[in-house]
Amino acid sequence: MSSVIEQKIQIVDEITAKLKASKSTIVVDYRGLTVAELTELRKQLREAGIDFKVYKNSMTRRAADAAELSELNAALTGPNAIAFSNEDVVAPAKILNDFAKKHEALEIKAGVIEGNIATVEEVKALAELPSREGLLSMLLSVLQAPIRNLALVTKAVAEQKEEQGA
Repeated sequence: MSSVIEQKIQIVDEITAKLKASKSTIVVDYRGLTVAELTELRKQLREAGIDFKVYKNSMTRRAADAAELSELNAALTGPNAIAFSNEDVVAPAKILNDFAKKHEALEIKAGVIEGNIATVEEVKALAELPSREGLLSMLLSVLQAPIRNLALVTKAVAEQKEEQGA
């Protein structure tokens, strides 16, 4: 086999592994972004631990088929970049959606969220979720509410008994 074909096979295997391992994968069309804007986007994604790469569509299609994500192939037209996140499900959607709001040239095309194909609307809905820390603080406040209410009732009963005793 020629070395060119071997290199292509390695790239397809790399993409397949990333598709299978990532919790969240977002496909975007970056046409129209300047080099400076693309560099800024890459920096934001890198700081969040997200891998952002440009692959040939033909290789990405083969990888999607190998990863049993053939529905993703419909979005693989034109110049695409793919963001892979192995840790945070929400982070790539949030960063890309926020960036797309500021730079109309960036277009979210599709996504894979925990092994399931996601539409543009689903990716944007995911991006609107609060951060992990925000969700945890909401959960904590919900868990604290019954205890807080119990303490207030106990205090009110104690004050009432004091008034009656005085």
